[in-house]
Amino acid sequence: MIDQRRCIGCHACTVACKEENQVPLGASRTWVKYVERGTFPHTRRYFAVLRCNHCDDPPCVTICPTVALHRRPDGIVDFDGDRCIGCKACMQACPYDALYMDPATGTAAKCHYCAHRTEVGLEPACVVVCPEQAIVAGDLDDATSRIARLVDTEQVQVRKPEQGTRPKVYYVGADTAALTPALQTVARRYLWAQRPEEELSLVDLVAAQQRTQAAGDHAQARTVYDVPHLPRPWGWKVSTYLWTKSIAAGALLVGVPVSADPRATLVAALISLVFLALTAALLIADLKRPDRFHYLLLKPNWRSWLVWGAWILIAFGVVVGVGALTSFAGKVIAGPLGVAAVVLALAAAGYSAFLFGQAEGRDFWQSPLKLVHLVVASVGAGSAILLLATPGWERPPTSVTSEGGVTTIMDFAGAPAGLLAPLLMLALVAHACLVMAELLSHHASRDAALGAWLLRRGPLSLRLWAGVMVAGVLAPIAAALGAVAWESAPLTIVAAVLALGGLWLYEDLWIRSGQSVPLS
Repeated sequence: MIDQRRCIGCHACTVACKEENQVPLGASRTWVKYVERGTFPHTRRYFAVLRCNHCDDPPCVTICPTVALHRRPDGIVDFDGDRCIGCKACMQACPYDALYMDPATGTAAKCHYCAHRTEVGLEPACVVVCPEQAIVAGDLDDATSRIARLVDTEQVQVRKPEQGTRPKVYYVGADTAALTPALQTVARRYLWAQRPEEELSLVDLVAAQQRTQAAGDHAQARTVYDVPHLPRPWGWKVSTYLWTKSIAAGALLVGVPVSADPRATLVAALISLVFLALTAALLIADLKRPDRFHYLLLKPNWRSWLVWGAWILIAFGVVVGVGALTSFAGKVIAGPLGVAAVVLALAAAGYSAFLFGQAEGRDFWQSPLKLVHLVVASVGAGSAILLLATPGWERPPTSVTSEGGVTTIMDFAGAPAGLLAPLLMLALVAHACLVMAELLSHHASRDAALGAWLLRRGPLSLRLWAGVMVAGVLAPIAAALGAVAWESAPLTIVAAVLALGGLWLYEDLWIRSGQSVPLS
């Protein structure tokens, strides 16, 4: 429990934690944030001591793929750096911004309640050094303990109770605005300090949204001192991984059902294998400890969708490889192999929706439409990449098949003539509708609404409307219509390239906007 009525903002707890646990410069396990309210001369400063909340239902433990994070029987959420692969998923799952990446080890780290001290009967270092005894630690299950009595008798509050994590850090006398980032205006500089350069673009995004509020900045608390935070743990590698995965899954998802020619299914399988390899390379490259990638398979946490995703991609790769060999032998991918290929392609395309659902710190990512959207994007990406591989609209058909009195003209790719372009257009229309639904629908939390606003009207809106909707949807549809009408291979290539570019840009903007909402 932290008694903010007693806290004087001296940072003794931060310094003691750093010394006790050898926390590197630029990172903090417990830190003091200053906010101010009012206008001069009627102003007041509030302090907020922020840290890991040691939740009863910690989302960081659920998403961690290697059980590096675990909840001990005594309630401490502890961390084993020897198992961490540096995937940064725990940072996305924690609503309290309690984890950081240790530059010395390349692993995540957090407050572990000074477990090495509590195990021998000592209090955490921050409790010992607090000159005002504003930090109280103890056993909440012991009704006679000081902390249990205080929690029972004082009016306490917790951070973000709506997240359902059941946090175990209680505040007494804290100003709500000091604990709620949504009620704080952001600043480019602090008392005695400036924000790190990498944070400034994020600050500008949030500030742009706050300037549009009718109440104005003075209605909110002003942040006047804070510690550095990693602005966006997941960057372009994650965006591109979603894109390459959609191409790998979509090439087979589209190629297998519509093709009756082994040459076409071979092309689809080879494309899928190439982009699947790129997906794996991006996933490994994004880890801070890529040398431990095999821990996903050898030390798995079966509740994490990172683990399920790895196994789905492996199974998909095996099936695609068998399909490529089958097509090379002159047979189409059909029967049980075809069913397995389609099912695993759907799983590979869609499992990321469940992974982002476990990233509970990012409210904008908690969209029920994401699973459908990923599948639709895969169909669009698969159609586009197959059009790029076989842009032969002006070429004469190479085969005419007759079965049961029904004659089907096949283009040189082995797909029914003219099917890929309409399929691409339908996928792009569905993609645009899903984008609009995600941006215009009601959002369950203010943070989710802010993420949507950044795309819809905020600083990211130009790239969304011009890059995604115009250049990535309307332009490729127009080019595809022209390609079909005039049998133009160049227009086919233009449509496919624009569609693929628009799909990547949307994934990148979606990843950015979800991480642009401050967690602390």
